[in-house]
Amino acid sequence: MKCPFCKGPDTQVVDTRESEEGDSIRRRRRCLSCEKRFTTYETVELRMPQVVKQNGMRAEFDAEKLSTSFNRALHKRPVPTELVDAAIDHVTQRVFALGEREIGSRQIGEMVMKELLKLDKVAYIRFASVYKSFQDVRDFSEAVEAVRKSPAKCKPRAS
Repeated sequence: MKCPFCKGPDTQVVDTRESEEGDSIRRRRRCLSCEKRFTTYETVELRMPQVVKQNGMRAEFDAEKLSTSFNRALHKRPVPTELVDAAIDHVTQRVFALGEREIGSRQIGEMVMKELLKLDKVAYIRFASVYKSFQDVRDFSEAVEAVRKSPAKCKPRAS
């Protein structure tokens, strides 16, 4: 670490302490050139990948958009909030776990569809109709037939 005072390349760690929360490390350093002391903090930096849209534009990953997509598809459907939150977290964790700097919006859409299929088949069809840009009733029929043949089980309804 360079010294902020003289820009010397050699510094020595004098003291290291973990924060009370355990989410950062504080280090006291001493410059070997000018002998001045300074403090640095070390924290974890988690960065979600950029989302590459179909038109080639890039945007920051937005968990709020993900939540909105789920909520629109599940509007007035009997799915507990805990299951929806878990599905959103699952998609977010999968995106992060890829370890990529960029991810296609289509790939995220496919992840959302898999989670919706597990949660509620009607919500899955709603999302698929927008996501896949259904043009006529035949598109809906094909999607419904695919869902009928799907081995995925939906969660039991709360009565």
